[in-house]
Amino acid sequence: MNGVLWVAATPIGNAQDASLRLLSVLEKADLIAAEDTRKAKFLMNALGISTQAKVISFFAANEEARVREMLDAVSNGSNVLMITDAGMPGVSDPGYSLVSGAIARGITPVVLPGPSAVTTALAQSGLPMERFIFDGFIARTDGARREYFKGIAHEERTVVLFESPRRLASSLAVAGELLGTDRRGAICREMTKTYEETIHGTIAELAQWASTHEVLGEITIVIAPAPAAVRPTNEDILAQAQRLISLGMGKREATAELAQELGIAKRDIYDLLIATSKAD
Repeated sequence: MNGVLWVAATPIGNAQDASLRLLSVLEKADLIAAEDTRKAKFLMNALGISTQAKVISFFAANEEARVREMLDAVSNGSNVLMITDAGMPGVSDPGYSLVSGAIARGITPVVLPGPSAVTTALAQSGLPMERFIFDGFIARTDGARREYFKGIAHEERTVVLFESPRRLASSLAVAGELLGTDRRGAICREMTKTYEETIHGTIAELAQWASTHEVLGEITIVIAPAPAAVRPTNEDILAQAQRLISLGMGKREATAELAQELGIAKRDIYDLLIATSKAD
């Protein structure tokens, strides 16, 4: 008979945010896989949890072997718990391969919800929350970072990103250049911890703050949706596409050109062209 595979969110800074279910499974687990075993043991000490479970590391370098080990343990009847340093496994952390591997083997993971840097930052930002995207960590190289910000220039949803403290100022400078310095945003630093703070303002103001302060700790950036005035309408997109096609470009070539220029997904532009052709 199979054991249970738990995938659980852990506090993002304040141990008191741990759920009652997390406390329960920490005590019940036979095997605990943690992104950092030292942090896992520190959390359990902070929660007053005593466990007889074997605690093993689970990170990018050993992920493949650990997935096999953990799923074999579940198949042999052990109760296995997966946690990361903070938040939900698989969200900019190890965990996806374990869940997908479990499902492939007919094992249904039991997910324990809990703290999330993404939704906490959204709530603190004061920006629209109805629709948002989370894109993980900003690309490290300047070229890839510029391409990314070009790609969200017309994004209609709020954008949530993680960033390293040492790259924060330079990333915000690029964001201001490509998104507009007056776009609203927020920097959420050390959320739920003793020295947490949230800085609200335009991207220009955030960049100024980041360049004039010693930035330490965990950083989450929230960027407001593009103002409606800067988002091209379908009619505008079609007009520009038809202009390019009239100059000799094929639909796919025109689509790629406009996607680069407007920061809109190629599929969206191409689908619009196809739909218009069918309507005609």
